[in-house]
Amino acid sequence: MENLRTPDACFEDLVGWPFAPVYTQVGDLRIHHVDEGQAQGELVVLMHGEPTWGYLYRNMIPGLAAAGYRVIVPDLVGFGRSDKPTQQSDYSFNQMVEWMSGWLVANDLHNITLFCQDWGGLIGLRLVAAHPDRFDRVVASNTFLPDGDGKPSEAFLAWQNFAANTPTFPVANIVQGGCKSRPLSNDVLAAYDAPFPDESYKAGPRVMPSLVPTSAEDPAAAANKLAWETLSQFTKPFGCAFADGDPITAGSDKAFQRRIPGTQGVVHTTIVDASHFVQEDQPDALVAYINSFVAATPR
Repeated sequence: MENLRTPDACFEDLVGWPFAPVYTQVGDLRIHHVDEGQAQGELVVLMHGEPTWGYLYRNMIPGLAAAGYRVIVPDLVGFGRSDKPTQQSDYSFNQMVEWMSGWLVANDLHNITLFCQDWGGLIGLRLVAAHPDRFDRVVASNTFLPDGDGKPSEAFLAWQNFAANTPTFPVANIVQGGCKSRPLSNDVLAAYDAPFPDESYKAGPRVMPSLVPTSAEDPAAAANKLAWETLSQFTKPFGCAFADGDPITAGSDKAFQRRIPGTQGVVHTTIVDASHFVQEDQPDALVAYINSFVAATPR
């Protein structure tokens, strides 16, 4: 497997991103994360989706750190400062879970409050199912965990088709298109493009939409069904903080609330005036929800 590593120079002086890199070797790959805030504080892990990277959380990290948390934000393999296999065939749903499971175990993380959005939820919830003893709480936002039984939305099918067939994959423009409340500055757009100096670095972002199970025959469908068996018995606090304007994941919060017992008896929220990348649209509202959720669900 051939891997690319984005040059460090691409990440110099990014607006709003002063955080020092930390690296973990998992097999042949180097996986990046940032580790900020209080070393002995409650641990919050923020997992991004596609085609973003940890930069998506730049406006949440300071607020969570100021509230006393230890905040860890990994980059998925193929994204951000993590290594990037060059062939789309190098990626699969189950392989992504395996890579991030290796990262989780190598860093020996426990007592985690997980915040997960988009593919951060698809992968993150598989991690919860595989390592439930490591997680104290989960907050899911604009995500889902399909097992091939449901019917995908037209918006999602259109996204799959675009990712598979567009001649160039415009990462920053895609992020902008998933935001609602404000246009992103040119500096911010450049930061979203920073991990991908050219198209050869984009195998991960390009292939990820096609890896979401849309039928029972999909290679990841069986593994996701197995994960649901564990999640359907997950009684630790599980909160939903979905945006009011995301056409891709609308309604998935209700599915979580039907199927996961930990959603009962906790306060869920709708993030108003936000679209798919809710971290860009309403970061302060998410920080406030995480703070209140942790306070209301002590270990």
